[in-house]
Amino acid sequence: MTSTTQAAANETPSAAPWHALAAEQVLAQLACDPASGLSAAEVARRRAQGGANTLPEPPRRSALLIIARQFQSPLIYILFAAAVLAVALSHYGDAVVILLVVLANALIGSLQEGRAERSMASLRQLSALRVRVLRGGQEASVEARELVAGDVLLLAAGDAIGADARLIEQAQLQVAEAALTGESVPVSKATLALPEATGLADRHNMVFSGTYATAGRARAVVVAIGSQTEVGRIAGLTETATEPKTPLEQRIEQFGRWLVAAALGLFVTVVALGLWRDLPLAEVLMVAISQMVSMVPEGLPVAMTIALAVGMQRMAARGAIIRRLSAVETLGSTTVICTDKTGTLTRNEMTVSQLWLPGGITVAVSGIGYAPEGQLSADHAGTLPLLQAAALCNDAQLLPPGEARAQWSVLGDPTEGALIVLAAKAGIDLEQLTRDAPREVELPFDSDTKMMATRHRFADAPRRVFIKGAPEALLCLCATSDAAVVQAARTAAEAMAGRALRVLAFAVVDDDPLDAGTGFCALAGRVRLLGLVGQIDPPREEVKAAVAECRAAGIRPVMVTGDHKLTGLAIARELGIAREGDHAVDGAELERMGEADLRSDLDRIAVFARVHPAQKLRIVEALQARGEVVAMTGDGVNDAPALARADVGIAMGITGTEVAKSAAKIIVTDDNFSTIVGAVEQGRVVYGNLKKVILYLFATSMAAVLVLILALLGGYPLPLVAVQILWINIVTEGTLTVNLVMDPPDGDEMKRAPVPRDDPLLGHAMLARVALMTPLIAGITFGWFWWRLGQEVQIGLVRTETFTLLAMCAWFNVLNCQSASRSALALGVLKNPWLLGGLGLSLLLQALVLYAPPMNTLFHTVPLAPASLLPLAALASSVLWAEELRKFIVRLGRGPAP
Repeated sequence: MTSTTQAAANETPSAAPWHALAAEQVLAQLACDPASGLSAAEVARRRAQGGANTLPEPPRRSALLIIARQFQSPLIYILFAAAVLAVALSHYGDAVVILLVVLANALIGSLQEGRAERSMASLRQLSALRVRVLRGGQEASVEARELVAGDVLLLAAGDAIGADARLIEQAQLQVAEAALTGESVPVSKATLALPEATGLADRHNMVFSGTYATAGRARAVVVAIGSQTEVGRIAGLTETATEPKTPLEQRIEQFGRWLVAAALGLFVTVVALGLWRDLPLAEVLMVAISQMVSMVPEGLPVAMTIALAVGMQRMAARGAIIRRLSAVETLGSTTVICTDKTGTLTRNEMTVSQLWLPGGITVAVSGIGYAPEGQLSADHAGTLPLLQAAALCNDAQLLPPGEARAQWSVLGDPTEGALIVLAAKAGIDLEQLTRDAPREVELPFDSDTKMMATRHRFADAPRRVFIKGAPEALLCLCATSDAAVVQAARTAAEAMAGRALRVLAFAVVDDDPLDAGTGFCALAGRVRLLGLVGQIDPPREEVKAAVAECRAAGIRPVMVTGDHKLTGLAIARELGIAREGDHAVDGAELERMGEADLRSDLDRIAVFARVHPAQKLRIVEALQARGEVVAMTGDGVNDAPALARADVGIAMGITGTEVAKSAAKIIVTDDNFSTIVGAVEQGRVVYGNLKKVILYLFATSMAAVLVLILALLGGYPLPLVAVQILWINIVTEGTLTVNLVMDPPDGDEMKRAPVPRDDPLLGHAMLARVALMTPLIAGITFGWFWWRLGQEVQIGLVRTETFTLLAMCAWFNVLNCQSASRSALALGVLKNPWLLGGLGLSLLLQALVLYAPPMNTLFHTVPLAPASLLPLAALASSVLWAEELRKFIVRLGRGPAP
């Protein structure tokens, strides 16, 4: 055998793909004997040529890389520059303080991201997986990583599939492919060749790596291993998907560029003013450094990290695990949520909801899930035979809660399990029925005929045959004398399918031998229809309210499912995802749409059905091209590329594959859409608190800058020395900002529109508030400094009073920043006990600076008489009263709060 044969592991040498070839052709191309498999020598040779059946492991971020990420901020760059200048001027204490701030931020960020960084070694799981193969005529159990092209796999119910393979023999094989294709129920397999254009989800003669057999048995020959499998191709798409910058990262970058320019401009201005006043260059540079440090809100990086970490912890308490901190804020800015259907919007439990009996009789069935709790809305004569057929022509079992199970569950096909639950709801004793009507012969379900039949011995009918199958197949067997009933059944089946029901037809033939040799053909014309059964994977009860909450918050949910288009659209309409004028598009239709057509039609597409991985990626990119902030949910391998490319990928924790989890930024532990909506709300809380912090830091920092500029312009001595400025920026503000980010929700987060992607951190509304706060704080502080100098008070005492007054202004101003419209007197610190603690700590530390002799020396302060603090506090409180007046005017006018 040549190396060309081994290349078949990677791609078909002929023009036809594997599923389009007959089984004999596949075996010939791979030089494989289905009766004996490959020899040990041939396996070794092929492995040497084709490699192990593993996928490339994505590189894991090192601890150094995680730490290095923390320094990628314009604010940090400014602080580094200030530290270098301080060292150059021999002000080592100032440099040390600045560097400590930088290192503290890096440490906090690294610890949080390090905890969130998980070892998603999903691809290495192949090495732990064992599969059964034929080697040298003997059955063997080997690790999946040892498979080569041409190996013959032996499959039975419960077996995981370790490579892509072409079926050569099968008996009622069913495979769960939800992780790969999104199909919510196991897929029946066959061996016949299929057209080349057959989509991945419909390649019923193939089995794929990452899926598993749920019923039946089969033999299959391996045709693709490692990165050439469908899972491998998807992993390749995931690696090439570029991870976009989050909205927060973009805003911080924009804010940082503006701040760098402003700080440099301020530095030049201060140096020019100092030289104009003939001050020594070293003194001028130190003043300029003080101004730069004063202008840069050193607490902002730390506050942002803590705000995101707090949001992460709050989300974890609600079932959302955050893998990357910035995803917290991104989720709050989301404008579109692309959500899977099965298990996320629905319960992932098939449930019978409706029966149709000949004569047009409809019976509703209550109850959801596998618990046999519910009832039939009516009891008709034709109901019992239909229920008997559903229970007996069935291979599933209903399992009650027990030590190994917390709730009712089914063993076997979920569709058949739902039929067992239906019979139990009707009061049928399943064990007694099985004893009274034992199964004698069966025709197992076949994907070609789409039917199953069993023969049972009844006391009044020695040979009664029940048939179950797809309506379009089973109705063809009915007697021609029942033409009217058959047509009515077809109409009813179509109507039920339009309501997202999966429809099965049931029929009976009395006194028939059920010969496996003649099959269903021998029954044609003698079958009597018993009725139709409609099943649905019911929506989660809480999802409809969550979808409505999304709509109110300006977020549009879009269903992206592997299920059929009509089923998805019906569920979407029931939940409110699809509204008047919306429609569904399947994968084939999407393939024919150009980019321009897709983008223009996105507003009206509520459901994307039967889409493959590359198309999911295309959907996300098309939405992003329209300026949307996209959250993508998913649980399967097929979701991974889109999860990686989305602004925030959300993987399911229960049903999610490891590949999907590794590609996502957020993992939802309960697979519930409402949990995602709760996380969106928390993301908005985080962003709102960040805006409060930025307002507070910027207004206070700019006030200190303005005080220093006024002193320089007026020819006065410096009102504050560098270490006092650092104390205000780091300690006074720091003890408050880290607690301000702990503010609880305001309560109206999900009534606001999403934050635009290009929303600046300091917008017009916030700048308007800064324009009130900053001049007021600066005027109060500089006014006191100027007045006390006029009284010829010693400069050390004046600076201490000015320093303390500025700190007091910061204390009152933090109360202003808790809300843009509600009174701080109504909210106070009771809304946020953490803030009360921060204010108390800041007051104690300020007292330490004023009255501890070592601190007096370090910070150039002198003790103040306690009585002198009262007028300072009264003066500083005017910052609060001015903002209270503005808020009162806003509330009085009922206008939008700035």
